[in-house]
This record gives sequence, C-alpha cells and structure tokens, in this order.
Amino acid sequence: MNDKELILHYARDLKLGIVRDIIDDVVSDAVQNQWDYWRFLCELLRQEAEHRAEARKYQRIRKAGFPQMKYLQELVLEDMPEDARRLIPELGTLDFVKEGRNIVMYGNPGTGKTHTAIGLGIKACMEGHSVYFTTVPHLLTQIREAKNSRTLQLLEARFKKFDLVICDEMGYVSFDKEGAELLFSHLSLRAGLRSIIITTNLPFTRWEEIIKDKVLCSALVDRAFLMNMTGQSFRVRETKLLAGKLVK
Repeated sequence: MNDKELILHYARDLKLGIVRDIIDDVVSDAVQNQWDYWRFLCELLRQEAEHRAEARKYQRIRKAGFPQMKYLQELVLEDMPEDARRLIPELGTLDFVKEGRNIVMYGNPGTGKTHTAIGLGIKACMEGHSVYFTTVPHLLTQIREAKNSRTLQLLEARFKKFDLVICDEMGYVSFDKEGAELLFSHLSLRAGLRSIIITTNLPFTRWEEIIKDKVLCSALVDRAFLMNMTGQSFRVRETKLLAGKLVK
C-alpha cells in the first residue's frame, strides 16, 4: 500500500468516515495554501469532529421519538394565545431545562400546545440535551406493562435520566384511580430534578379528577411555567379560511 491507501485504511479502522471523504480536498488546500503539518491535521480533525457533532444532534432527535418535526420558528406568535406570545421567547432559551423546571400547557385543542412542546424538544436536542417524547396514554401503558413484567425499576431508571420529558395529551383519555396513581408516581421521579413538559386540555379546576394526591400535584406545578393556551383553534381557523377560498 502507498501512503494514501494506508491513511484510508487507518481511517476506516478508526471509523473516521469524513476523513476518508475529504482527504483529497484537504490535501489540495494544504498544498495550495502551504499549510504546515499541524494546520493540515487540525483541518482534518475539525471537519470530522463537526460532522460527528451534527450527527449526534439528529441521533438525539431520532431517539426522542417525536411524532412529527415541528419547529419553534414555524410558530406565528401573533396568532397564538397571550401566554404563548409572552413565554415562548423565554422558554426558547432552554434555561428551564438547565434549572429542572416544568412547563404545563393547558387549553382547548388545536391552539399549538403539541407544536410548541415538540419545537422546544427539538431545540433541546440540537443543543445537546437528551429528550423523550410520549403521550400520556402510551406512557401509562408502558408503566402497566413494566409493572406486570417486573421491569418497572428499569423503566424508572431510564425515565429519570432524560434532561427533558414531554408528556402530551394528558386528559384526552380518561384512566382509573390506579392508572392515575401509577402515572403521577412515575412523573414524581423527576420532580425538582429534571424538566417535564405536560400538555393537557384540562383546566386546573379539573385536575383533581385525575390527581387525587394534592402534594404530588403541587410538586408538578411548583416553579413550573403555566401557559394558558386557550384560544381559537388553528385547525378551525384554517378550515374557515379554506372554506372562504372555496366559496370565492
């Protein structure tokens, strides 16, 4: 093997995929700009490191389990409820994740709760945080199955490690007393330690229907950002706009 073949061989063994792809271009730049060996090696490793960092961002997004890709910049703040207009810029800094604070978004369907939650989750992934997205009905099913198979401790250990957990659709499907106790006991594992985003169509006046433990309820909302998302449904608004265009 000549020197180039050996470099490609070593790069393959060391899993330096970008080095293998860019070696010819970097050598050409080094010759043209008269780089010394240190500058040449630095450029190779810089591009490899940047590619890996970018790949890790999308790996975190994939592992988070988002049902769809929704971004904060797609939101039209002027069309959103007052609390959203006021709080989203602050929440977009992700300081709430670093501080282990929760967010509770409540209000009628179609006002951007899930979109906002996913947008915050994707931004958290892009900035190096581990995120898990789930619906409350799915999470409860996981908890019941883990309890029945005696793997609940493993599930709890994984659940506690995420920097941010998004629990979507609380209250959309009713559950019994045992289910409520299992769910909120599970959520309490993160209380005061790691962040949770909860989206719900239930106003706080009805939370007592599913949370019998007032101490636990207080722990979930203590220091939390409470975002009232009651407003006109985006879906209803889009339907009306479409209907207006069809009439014309």
